[in-house]
Amino acid sequence: MEKILIVEDDLNLGASLQKYIRGEGYDVTLCDTFEKGKEAINDSYKLMILDWMLPDGQGIDLLKHIRTMKLKTPVIMLTARTELIDKVIGLESGANDYITKPFEPRELVARIRVQLRQGAMQSTSADKALESIVLGDLTLDLSQREVVFQDKKVEFTKMEFDFLRLLAESPNRAFSREEILNKVWGYENYPSTRTVDTHVLQIRQKLREDLIETVRGIGYRLRF
Repeated sequence: MEKILIVEDDLNLGASLQKYIRGEGYDVTLCDTFEKGKEAINDSYKLMILDWMLPDGQGIDLLKHIRTMKLKTPVIMLTARTELIDKVIGLESGANDYITKPFEPRELVARIRVQLRQGAMQSTSADKALESIVLGDLTLDLSQREVVFQDKKVEFTKMEFDFLRLLAESPNRAFSREEILNKVWGYENYPSTRTVDTHVLQIRQKLREDLIETVRGIGYRLRF
């Protein structure tokens, strides 16, 4: 049975979610403060649900603590905040998803299943110890961190390589600028979205202009 941690100070909401999610077949632990949540965090949980506002701290700081521990556990943020900037901050800090109160428990369960399924797929991919990615004329040697395009080796910086790898691992999938920032740069650096645009320009110049496509209103994807 997969374990889920909920950190929510509203005991009525927390207990309700715990009961509902348990009814869906998960082992659920509930904490009602920042400190209790911090003490409970470990690598046995398959997913964590954090309330943004807690009586003794903020869920966003708890999220940063989780990522500092190098835990890749999926995290869903619960919040009454509706401003876009709050969502961006949550995603840039390492959140995998974000749901605004009030919400239906079944919607949360649906999001839980999505995150657990994606986590399982990533684990399976990691277990295969992929050595290279080949997409037509483009080859990424993951062990040597080298890029070969049209049979020619192309020099890439660390961030350019990590950026291209993210897109190449999921060709044709659109990534938002915020998601790219979170997965490539990490929350510690807090670069601006202009950083993403600059790296896209650099990669296009080194490879081919139409290889990375701009998805209007979202971000970028690698066309294949």
